[in-house]
Amino acid sequence: MVDAAECGVCGVKVMCRFRPLNDAERSRGDKDTPKFNGEDTVVVAGKPYVFDRVLPPNTEQVQVYDTCARQIVKDVLGGYNGTIFAYGQTSSGKTHTMEGNLHDPRLMGIIPRISRDIFDHIYSMDENLEFHIKVSYFEIYLDKIRDLLDVSKTNLAVHEDKNRVPFVKGCTERFVSSPDEVMDVIDEGKANRHVAVTNMNEHSSRSHSIFLINIKQENVETELKLSGKLYLVDLAGSEKVSKTGAEGSVLDEAKNINKSLSALGNVIAALSEGTKTHVPYRDSKMTRILQDSLGGNCRTTIIICCSPSVYNEAETKSTLMFGQRAKTIKNTVSVNLELTAEEWKKKYEKEKDKNRSLNIVIQKLENELKRWRKGKQKKLCSKTNQEELLASGRQDYERVQEELSRLHRDSDSAKEEVKEVLQALEELAVNYDHKSQEVETKNRCNEQLNEELAHKTAVQREFSTLQEVSSHQKKRSVEIISLLLRDLSDIGSVLTCEVLTPKCVQAFNVSLGKTLNYEKKKNMNFCCLCTR
Repeated sequence: MVDAAECGVCGVKVMCRFRPLNDAERSRGDKDTPKFNGEDTVVVAGKPYVFDRVLPPNTEQVQVYDTCARQIVKDVLGGYNGTIFAYGQTSSGKTHTMEGNLHDPRLMGIIPRISRDIFDHIYSMDENLEFHIKVSYFEIYLDKIRDLLDVSKTNLAVHEDKNRVPFVKGCTERFVSSPDEVMDVIDEGKANRHVAVTNMNEHSSRSHSIFLINIKQENVETELKLSGKLYLVDLAGSEKVSKTGAEGSVLDEAKNINKSLSALGNVIAALSEGTKTHVPYRDSKMTRILQDSLGGNCRTTIIICCSPSVYNEAETKSTLMFGQRAKTIKNTVSVNLELTAEEWKKKYEKEKDKNRSLNIVIQKLENELKRWRKGKQKKLCSKTNQEELLASGRQDYERVQEELSRLHRDSDSAKEEVKEVLQALEELAVNYDHKSQEVETKNRCNEQLNEELAHKTAVQREFSTLQEVSSHQKKRSVEIISLLLRDLSDIGSVLTCEVLTPKCVQAFNVSLGKTLNYEKKKNMNFCCLCTR
């Protein structure tokens, strides 16, 4: 857990990563331009550039993660806000750095590794901590915010919360409870992202994508609540149309990409100078969203991605200059600690008592002022002290009023949050009713199926009985036929030996008639059983 005492000013960290030469550059016979000097310096065109860390082309994905992102996971779980974003020209390795191959353990980038690392840390933390994790995924395409988890939301607006921190209103939020669920969300959003083919890149991102992880935790014993947000940003690359060969809609996309990146550069320049009172955050949606990441309450890491080819030397130098300016930016960070209801109540009562005492002082001073205006002079020293006291009292009063206003805003914000929670509960109740109806319908269907199954079983038993009776009748018929054949054989023997007498013929007919009558009765009984 990060201690709240560590709050203070921290600089934006800038990491520089060079990719290897690609196939097109090797086929042209391009040469490597950078010279690496230690872990923090790269020399391009004879000029050294110093960063927090320089990553040469042979750097593995896991090394990039350990260097650039592993610490920020601990920070966010400690209640800080964090941002990691990749910047550079098109085809410089930004998406490979941030995403990589999402399902390859060796080639996966920062986003999938962070998703797993967060849950690994949570599983090893105190059992008294309860976590709620939500993720959002959206892109900025043609300077419009588009929800990648609900493509019907194509032009979302940027609003400010109670602390004047910008956020995207109406963006889909998904609760997640495992790394696999996070990866499912990433896969879903990635499938909806805008890409195109250019001369520089077969899968060129045509938008800035932002994957937001919102973590809230509560200690169930102490009721201490912390929250942290982590922005993971894959910026579209700056483009030279002469190199990318962009045409039609791809050209329009390139213009918007370059415009928003120019706005980002202006913000970085204004912050790096430190003398300008106005920072142009509102010039683009992207800089508006990243406002807290650049100069605000956030631990920010920028990964500048560069091509080593001499063909892209001008763009590489521009990227390195951007990184050097960004490195001078200072953020003021603090832990996002939420007070409990009891703490808010105590704070409110304390401010209320302070306000009451200040009102008494102000009333006394106003009475003294009235007496002075009526001509009841006092010593100059006394009057001066009273004026100073009056001014001080008014300042204190104004501060108290501002604090009360802020508390009222916090109260209104809390009411709004409660309203949203109640609305969510109502939706859950409606969903529960629908599910209950579905379960009831399925139960009725199961009962009908059970009845049909019981009927079918009874029919099968009856059929088995009929089969047994039929088998018995068949066996009996065979026996009768055998008897008849034997009797016929006896008759044949008699006919060959002597002439039949009337008495013998009569006896034979009686025997045959009895046999046939018995079988007739048996067949009638069998037919009655079949009828039943």
